[in-house]
Amino acid sequence: MGRTHALSGAVLWLVAAPLLSREEWLGSYAVSLSTSQVIAGAVVAAGAGLLPDIDHPSGRIANTLGPVTRTMCRWVSRASGGHRHATHSLLFVVAMGYAMGLLAAHFRYGWWAALFVLVGFGLRGLGLDFEGHEVWSGLKDCGMAGVAVYLMHDLNMSFAAYPVALGCLAHLIGDCLTPEGCPLLWPVNWRMETVLVPRTDGRVERLVVVPLLACAAVVLTAQVLIRHAPSHWFSSLTG
Repeated sequence: MGRTHALSGAVLWLVAAPLLSREEWLGSYAVSLSTSQVIAGAVVAAGAGLLPDIDHPSGRIANTLGPVTRTMCRWVSRASGGHRHATHSLLFVVAMGYAMGLLAAHFRYGWWAALFVLVGFGLRGLGLDFEGHEVWSGLKDCGMAGVAVYLMHDLNMSFAAYPVALGCLAHLIGDCLTPEGCPLLWPVNWRMETVLVPRTDGRVERLVVVPLLACAAVVLTAQVLIRHAPSHWFSSLTG
């Protein structure tokens, strides 16, 4: 479900981003975002959409950075109780959002490292790799992740808790629609399961879910660019 998770993370962020400026809802936690920040948030949310699967040592993202991510996924799997346990809970969503927000706001180099990994996860989730060539795929992911970090290194990402949490939440919602569901209230041993997608990576997901999410991502991104572009152009003409 790599493509589904990455795209759904980006889509949920793009839908929620305009609401984050509502002070009557969020109070002091409200944020006003520029076009660049909204787009950067979509990149982060797409990567975070794969983050709960760090408990899957044989999953798609385990090969993102070769032995580094494989070892990390193996350790997390052992510590969390295996696939679709602790990392597939609301507690994990909150913890990751808080941790990444803290890094982005106060620990620049730590945030850059986290951003590098998140972008790599997003690329691997979208399937932008070389089939059967893990080494070349890993090098490509590292290169593109490095470019993303460079482009975003001076951008104020103190709001990162939001796209990270929303990306993780999108993952949980997606998994709850498949067999086995998710233990949303972990450590309580109860799973939310409403099977609308009978098989992961099956025909329903590939032919219906992924195309719909891709279209939604394109439309929402276009809306962001169109909404902010006129004022930017006017400022450049009158400045």
